[in-house]
Amino acid sequence: MTSLHTPDYEQLRISDLHAFYGESHILHGIDLLVRRGELVTLLGRNGAGRTTTLRAIMNLVGRRTGSIMINGNETIASAAHLIPRLGVGYCPEERGIFASLNVEENLLLPPTVRSGGMDLDEIYEMFPNLYERRFSQGTRLSGGEQQMLAMARILRTGANLLLLDEITEGLAPVIVQKLGEVLVKLKNKGLTIVLVEQNFRFAAPLADRHYLMEHGQIVEEITAAELPAKKELLNTCLGV
Repeated sequence: MTSLHTPDYEQLRISDLHAFYGESHILHGIDLLVRRGELVTLLGRNGAGRTTTLRAIMNLVGRRTGSIMINGNETIASAAHLIPRLGVGYCPEERGIFASLNVEENLLLPPTVRSGGMDLDEIYEMFPNLYERRFSQGTRLSGGEQQMLAMARILRTGANLLLLDEITEGLAPVIVQKLGEVLVKLKNKGLTIVLVEQNFRFAAPLADRHYLMEHGQIVEEITAAELPAKKELLNTCLGV
C-alpha cells in the first residue's frame, strides 16, 4: 500500500462521475486524479461544469453516480456532512462568512474536523490583513478580506484537500497576487488544492496540472510543462 507521504499518493480520484440537478444532467462521466500536495486547476468557460464538479465532491448536487475516492475512501454514497471529516475543505464562490461576527469570531467558529488545523497565530501570520482587521465585522471587510477569511476558516478545521471556487473573481490585482502567495505557502506545507479559476494568468504559474472542461466533460489534461505547446487550444476553449 502506498504510504501517505509518498508523492504519488492519490488524495482524490474521480471515475465516471455523473451529476444531476433535478432532471438536468450536468456532468457526463468525469475522470480526474489529484495526488497529495498537487495544485490542479479546472479550466473552462462558465457553464462547463467546473463548480458542479466541486459541489459533487461535497455531495451538494441533486444526484450523482460513479466513484469519488477521497484518501482511498469511496464517498459516492456518503452524506454531505461526513465529507469534511475526510479532510476536505470547500470554499464556495459566495464565501459564506458570518457578516454579523467579527473576523476573530468567524475564525473561532468552525469545528475542528481533524487534527492539524492552523491556530490563530498561524492564520494571522499567513493573512496579516486579517490580523489588522480581527475586530472588524464581516460586513465591513473588502471583497479580498472576505475571501481571505473564507479560506482561513477552512484552514482552521484541519482540512488538507482544499476545493477553491473562483477565489480571485472581482478582486484587485494586489489582492490576487497575495492569494497566489498564500496558495504557494499552502502547497509548500503539503496541502492539496483543486482550483476552479477563470483567471488563467493567475492559475497558470501555480498549477502542476490543468483539466480543461467543456459541456460537463474533461476534454484535455495539460501538465505545467505542456502549457506553451497547448496555448492555441486554451485560447480557443477559454478565450484567454
